[in-house]
Amino acid sequence: MTNLIKVVHKRKKRVGRGYGSGKGGHTSGRGQKGQKSRKSLGILFEGVKVRKSLIKRLPLRRGKGKFQARKKPLIIKTKYLNVLPAGIKVDLDTLVKHGIVNDKDAKEYGVKILGNDKVSKKFTIAVPISNSAAKVIEKSGGNVLTNV
Repeated sequence: MTNLIKVVHKRKKRVGRGYGSGKGGHTSGRGQKGQKSRKSLGILFEGVKVRKSLIKRLPLRRGKGKFQARKKPLIIKTKYLNVLPAGIKVDLDTLVKHGIVNDKDAKEYGVKILGNDKVSKKFTIAVPISNSAAKVIEKSGGNVLTNV
């Protein structure tokens, strides 16, 4: 005689597979009529009279890229450039190497230098930059490469 515990394993009810399934018969527990009694609901269905659907809550945008999020570049303020050594060429690799931006995000979204905070060192800028930030860089003795 073994001392194993008696295990009762009940099989899952297979809805809509006749009377022998335990949940069969006419409507199979779905009620009588209506959208939810049919084959399946739409992927965007969120209930009957509760709230607006997701599509209705999103802002109206037209065209192919309607559901893609807009991608804006990462913003770097000019005051953060003071962390870098003087006379260096500021490009994507330099910013990643010195820990100012994340490598993955910088490659996906790009970067842009903004702001008119004080810069105390000379730099050569090789990333997109705003006009006001370019004036600050040039005022401190650096230069901006325009073909970026």
